[in-house]
Amino acid sequence: MGNTLTCCVSPNASPKLGRRAGSAELYCASDIYEAASGDAVAVAPAAVEPAELDFGEGEGHHLQHISDREMPEDLALESNPSDHPRASTIFLSKSQTDVREKRKSNHLNHVSPGQLTKKYSSCSTIFLDDSTVSQPNLRTTVKCVTLAIYYHIKNRDANRSLDIFDERSHPLTREKVPEEYFKHDPEHKFIYRFVRTLFSAAQLTAECAIVTLVYLERLLTYAEIDICPTNWKRIVLGAILLASKVWDDQAVWNVDYCQILKDITVEDMNEMERHFLELLQFNINVPASVYAKYYFDLRSLADDNNLNFLFAPLSKERAQNLEAISRLCEDKDLCRAAMRRSFSADNFIGIQRSKAILS
Repeated sequence: MGNTLTCCVSPNASPKLGRRAGSAELYCASDIYEAASGDAVAVAPAAVEPAELDFGEGEGHHLQHISDREMPEDLALESNPSDHPRASTIFLSKSQTDVREKRKSNHLNHVSPGQLTKKYSSCSTIFLDDSTVSQPNLRTTVKCVTLAIYYHIKNRDANRSLDIFDERSHPLTREKVPEEYFKHDPEHKFIYRFVRTLFSAAQLTAECAIVTLVYLERLLTYAEIDICPTNWKRIVLGAILLASKVWDDQAVWNVDYCQILKDITVEDMNEMERHFLELLQFNINVPASVYAKYYFDLRSLADDNNLNFLFAPLSKERAQNLEAISRLCEDKDLCRAAMRRSFSADNFIGIQRSKAILS
């Protein structure tokens, strides 16, 4: 986004799709029909007039951060989970209703939880999964994000929507979709299949899936709409399109989605992307604290719905790698602390490293 020469008019594929062998047509599924938005140029903030800045404490002018300038003034920051790290995520609160009902039903009917599949650490064995906040597991993260979308649709407040996201006004396939299709909430497996196909074809990362959910909840909050059977595909595709452009240095171009989803046009995708950005008021900033909150809330959602991450015993080799990473971070912190002190002889003390016990 923001380039003078946009990808919307380029006859060639984007650099990202061009790197892989084979055509993106291989990933096209018959049940996947969608349209997305186009390349919209974000409006830069107005230039600040030169003035004398006082950086001392107390009175004086302070240069505003770009994230503060992009924040809509008519929305309370504390109430927007996509903007503030202390606000509760919408998807987690919507899922709690079903979780409580399921637990209550199991208790009243004396349903046994069955065989425990989750592994717990002990004195002799430590279990770890391969998902971290900086490197989430792709498959599990996409499953959790689509489950969050499922709860958004199932427990929505109303059916408020906009014409640009309505699939009846902007169909994603040339085939006529029965009206009965829009009267029923999609199942989780269908939402997962739709998102997984896009992520596989565009080679998107797990971090992009988390940012997609952030943009989706931000859109619902800012535009005051609901995600429902008539608009969920276009909203999800628009959020994926925007998240991939913000997160990935070599994002998939809009024209490439026309190779993945056969019946959409670049013009339709461009129009939807412009509307998406305008509804977000061009606030595409995702603070690290907000990203981390969504990651851990998705893990909580997975735990409540028995979507367990793949745990494996901590091996000696992996323990050594973790110890090496920990030492590197510890050495960097000690070096920064030493730089702030005086260079007297008292400060030249050898770094003491703790010994790791590996059995």
